[in-house]
Amino acid sequence: VGPALEVSSLYAHSDKTMSSDNIGTIGWHDLTCADAGAVSDFYTRVVGWQKKGLSMGEYEDFVMKSPSGQGVCGVCHARGENADLPPQWLMYVNVADVEESARACTEAGGKVVVPPRPFGSDQRMCVVQDPAGAVLGLCSKVSEAAAADK
Repeated sequence: VGPALEVSSLYAHSDKTMSSDNIGTIGWHDLTCADAGAVSDFYTRVVGWQKKGLSMGEYEDFVMKSPSGQGVCGVCHARGENADLPPQWLMYVNVADVEESARACTEAGGKVVVPPRPFGSDQRMCVVQDPAGAVLGLCSKVSEAAAADK
């Protein structure tokens, strides 16, 4: 299972939705680390989140939930395409068009760390790095025209 599916599966377990009304807002947070089980246990004790396992086939990642049950973030294993991600919180910002945002990133002096790719069945995502070195995930809906071409 690739990370786009992993993150999309975690995001799907949140109460957040992607629409033109939330462009520019933070849609999700993810932490990718070597031992997601131990780290998710850490956050249950320190923050008070509840964790819910999410099968990734051969292993389990976790949706972290508020005490009221709202999905707030994901804690994922650094496996497969996620293996090289540093163990840090990565936030995903909703944008109008991931491909256009990736182009704008390089034009503005940043780098595209993870190129645009599918993010579940109806979204696209990428990871960019700003000129200062900070990384950020970007997410957008697949346009109706692009969806029709599938």
